[in-house]
Parts: sequence; C-alpha cells; structure tokens
Amino acid sequence: MALSQGLPIQNDDAEIVAKVLAGDTAAYATLVARYRAQFGRYAVRMLGTREDAEEALQDAFLRAYRSLAKCDDPERFGSWLFRILANRCRTAGTRRGRRDKTFVRDEVALMDAAQQHPAEREAWREEIDRALMMLEPEQREAFLLKHVEDLGYEEMAEITGVGVSALKMRVKRACERLRVLLQEVQG
Repeated sequence: MALSQGLPIQNDDAEIVAKVLAGDTAAYATLVARYRAQFGRYAVRMLGTREDAEEALQDAFLRAYRSLAKCDDPERFGSWLFRILANRCRTAGTRRGRRDKTFVRDEVALMDAAQQHPAEREAWREEIDRALMMLEPEQREAFLLKHVEDLGYEEMAEITGVGVSALKMRVKRACERLRVLLQEVQG
C-alpha cells in the first residue's frame, strides 16, 4: 500500500467504505477529499452560490456517512453520493424557488468553478453562467451532468432517477434554450 504524507492511499471506494463500516471513521475523510472538488463544482453550478452549494455538499456527505450501510454497491460509492447530492440540490433549489434566480449571485464561486474546468471558454463564462441559471432546474441539472460532468445517460439516470429518454430530451431542450439565450447576447 502506497503512502502519501504518512497516510495510506486508497484507490478503491469499496475498500474505504468497508473500513468506515468496520469502525475506521477517519477513513471517510479519504472519500470526502476524493469527491469534494468535483461535486462542489456541480453544486455551485446547480445552486448559483458558494454558500448554498457548500450547505448542500456538507448535507450530502453527512447523509451519505449516516446511511453508508445502505450503500448497496460500495464500488459505485461516487455515483451513490452524487445521487444524494443531486437530491439535496433539488431540495435546496425548490426551497429557493420563490427567490429571483435570474442571475448567479456568487460570481467568484463560478469563476473558481470555471477555472477548475478548463474546457470552458473564458470569454463566454459569465454569459454561459447566467444562461444556465435561466434554465429550468431539471434542464440545468441534465445539461450539467451530461456536458460538464461528462456522464453517460445511464449513469445520469441512476443519479437522478429519471429515465434515459427523458434525460435526453432535457439535455436537448437545455441546449436549444442555451443557444437562444447566447444568441441574444451576441446579437
């Protein structure tokens, strides 16, 4: 087993889950470290603020920890945790539904998220982020899972609990809506 700064490096989620379930609660920190950045980026993009995203992310990690024994396939812990986070983001978004969500409120968080994902074009970042926040939450979620997190439709279906054909339609409609919104910015 390799060591990094005196800590064992674990490559297998199932092995870490087994250790946590056996009483090594500190091993859970490895899973948190492994998924925090990617899932945090997703939460910021879904919710629009660093504070809301951090709250949803912490809640997801806590819920996953408390329910770890219910994780049917520890090899797919990441997908299971992502499903919990997606549900927490939906709940947070619904709670905020009455607030104005036209524009992203935390530009610094979105800049950080965009910098962590170099495929995005810098010149369009602000317009893209605003356009994303103008999408219906279901469309935004599907678009982010497909085109930002680069998941396949089967994994998306597993995370969201929505059928593949419905997800394809959501992604298609999100792309069409984004195209219209971004053309308005250009034109």
